[in-house]
Amino acid sequence: MIVKDQLEKILYRVNSPTRYIGDEWNAVKKEWTPDKIKVAVAFPDVYEIGMSHLGLKIIYHLLNKQDDIICERTYAPWVDMEEELRKNDIPLFSLESKHEIKDFDILGFTLQYEMSYTNILTMIDLAGLPLHSKDRGEEYPLVIGGGSTVFNPEPLAPFFDLFFIGEAETGIVELVRRYDQYKQRGLNREDILLKLSEIPGVYVPSLYELEYGNEGQVVSIDTVKPGVKERIKKQVVNDLDKSFHPVDFIVPYKSIVHDRAVVEIARGCTRGCRFCAAGISYRPVRERKKDTIVRLADKILTSTGYEELSLVSLSTIDYSGIEDLIKTLATRYEDRRISISLPSLRVDRFSVNLAKEVQRVRKSGLTFAPEAGTQRLRDVINKGVKEEDLYEAVTSAFKEGWSTLKLYFMIGLPTETEEDIAGIVKLAKKVLELGKEIRRSNKKKMKPIKVQVSVSTFIPKPFTPFQWVAMDDKDTIIEKQNYLKKNLRGRGLSFSWNDPDLSILEGIFSRGDRRLASTLEQAWAMGCRFDGWNEHFNMDKWLRAFEKSGVDIDTYLKKRDINEILPWDHIDMGVSKKFLIKEYEAALRGETTEDCRNGYCPGCAVCFNLDAKLELVGADNSENQG
Repeated sequence: MIVKDQLEKILYRVNSPTRYIGDEWNAVKKEWTPDKIKVAVAFPDVYEIGMSHLGLKIIYHLLNKQDDIICERTYAPWVDMEEELRKNDIPLFSLESKHEIKDFDILGFTLQYEMSYTNILTMIDLAGLPLHSKDRGEEYPLVIGGGSTVFNPEPLAPFFDLFFIGEAETGIVELVRRYDQYKQRGLNREDILLKLSEIPGVYVPSLYELEYGNEGQVVSIDTVKPGVKERIKKQVVNDLDKSFHPVDFIVPYKSIVHDRAVVEIARGCTRGCRFCAAGISYRPVRERKKDTIVRLADKILTSTGYEELSLVSLSTIDYSGIEDLIKTLATRYEDRRISISLPSLRVDRFSVNLAKEVQRVRKSGLTFAPEAGTQRLRDVINKGVKEEDLYEAVTSAFKEGWSTLKLYFMIGLPTETEEDIAGIVKLAKKVLELGKEIRRSNKKKMKPIKVQVSVSTFIPKPFTPFQWVAMDDKDTIIEKQNYLKKNLRGRGLSFSWNDPDLSILEGIFSRGDRRLASTLEQAWAMGCRFDGWNEHFNMDKWLRAFEKSGVDIDTYLKKRDINEILPWDHIDMGVSKKFLIKEYEAALRGETTEDCRNGYCPGCAVCFNLDAKLELVGADNSENQG
C-alpha cells in the first residue's frame, strides 16, 4: 500500500514535517516492478541525524546502482509523528515511494549507538512486523542489521533475522540477491537463513545459543545445527581506493547535523588508544589516493552545490599525504569560497597549521582531545600525547587568532586517581592563562579567550583492551563531575558533562548479552524512545524494566576475568584476543605501544587474520607503503 494520501492529512500537525516528505534533490526513485528486489534502509534516529551518516549514503547509492534492486530510506519518526501514525493507523513508510515498509523484501538497520535500540523496536512495530524474528512468517521482510555497534549485536539478537559483520560494501549486494534467489526457489524462512549464514560476515543469531552460569557469566556459545560456522569473521574492504563512494548525495530540504559534502579519505586508525572501539573495529588503515579524493570531491560538489567539504576518517590528520591534499583542495576551491573541514585534529602544532590552511575561507572553533588530565593516565590509555604537545598546539592556535578552544576529556578511565581528575582542572586553567597572555601581548585585537571543557564518562567497549574493566558506578561519576563543576569556574571557562544514568545504560548495553533483550522490550513497552535525547531519557522506566525482566545491572558493569567467555567471543574482529590481553596488561603497567604505521608491528594480527594490509598512499601519492 502507498500511504502518501494519508500522510497529507497529518503532516501539518507534526513538528518538522520535512523529515517525512522525501523528494529531495538526488533522491533515487525507481519504478516498482515485480522483477525488482526491494530494500528499505533504516536509521533508528531522526532524519537530520540519519541523513548525516556516511555509511547509510554508501549502502543506499550502492544498492541503487544495481538495476535489479530498489533501495529506499526510512528514519525513526519523532514522538509526535509516532503518535499520529498510530492514531491514524498509518504504517511506517519509505520516503521515496511512500510504500509501507511491510511491502519491502528486506529491512536493513544501521546500528550506530546503543541508546537508539528502543527506536528500532518502534520502527519494527510501526512497520507492522512482529518484534521477534521467530514470530515472522514468509510474508514479512527479512530484518538485518549492520554498522559500528554490530560487533556486539547480542542485546538485539531476538529481534533480527541476521547481522552483517564488517564493511557492508564487501557483501551486501550478494546478500540481497541470494536472499531473493532462495525466495524464488520457494525455500522457507528457516532454510533461507541457514543458507544465508554461509555468506562470509553473515551472523544468524538463531543458529547460536548462549548458556549462562550462576553468577551471570556466559559459560558457552554453541551452534544449534551441524555445519554452522563457529565464528563470524569481520569483512573488510581491501582496496579503499577502488571501493564504491557515492557522489550524488541527497540534498535535504531542512538542515541536518552534518550538512556538507563528504569524502572518506581513509578508513581505520592505528594509534592504538586503548579505550577506542572504532580504532580496533576498523583496522587496518586503508587510504584513498589524492587523485581519487580530488575527483570524488569535484563530483560531489558539482552534484550537490555544497559550499563545505569535509574530509572524514577516524583520524583524518593522520592521512599520510594530508598536507599536500589540504593545500591542493584549498587552492582548488578558494575562488569558489568552498571551505574545507577536518573533523579530527591531533594535539600538536602541525594540526593547527593545517587548520589554518583549511579555514582560509571561514574560521570555526578548534577541539583538542588530551582525554586525561595527567601524563601517567594518558600513557595508560596509550593516547600518545604529551602535555608540552598540548601547550604548544594551543599556543600556536591562540597566536593564529583562535580565541575559543574546546578541550575533551574522559573520567572513569582505568587506574584513575584524584590526581588525574585534578589534572583536568590544572590543564584547562593553564590553557586559559596561555590564551590570556597571548591576547594581552597581541597587537591585533582578539576576542576574549574562552576554553570550553567537555568531559564524558568512560564506557568499556567490546574488542578493546579495556573490555574487561569495571565501569564507575553512578555515585562515583557524580562525585567526579561535582569536583569538576566546582573547580572549572571563572571568566573564560565553561564545563559540560553527560548524564551519568545515560552513560551507565550505554555501558550495560555495550557489553550486554541476549538477556538484555527482555529488558529492552520492557522499557520500550513502557514508552522509552530516543533515549540518547535528554528530553526523552527516563532512567526510572529503565530501572523498572530491569526489575521486571529480572536482569541484574551489576552483572554488566563489573570487572570481567580475562579467561571468561564474553558474549561477543564468537565474533572475529581479526584482532587477536591475545593482543588485547597484552595491551590490557601494558596499560596497567603504564606502558605505551607504538603506532604500527611507523614501521613497528605490535602484533594485533589483523593483517594476517583478515588477509588485509596497511595501505598508505604517501605524501607523493605513490603506491602502497605497507
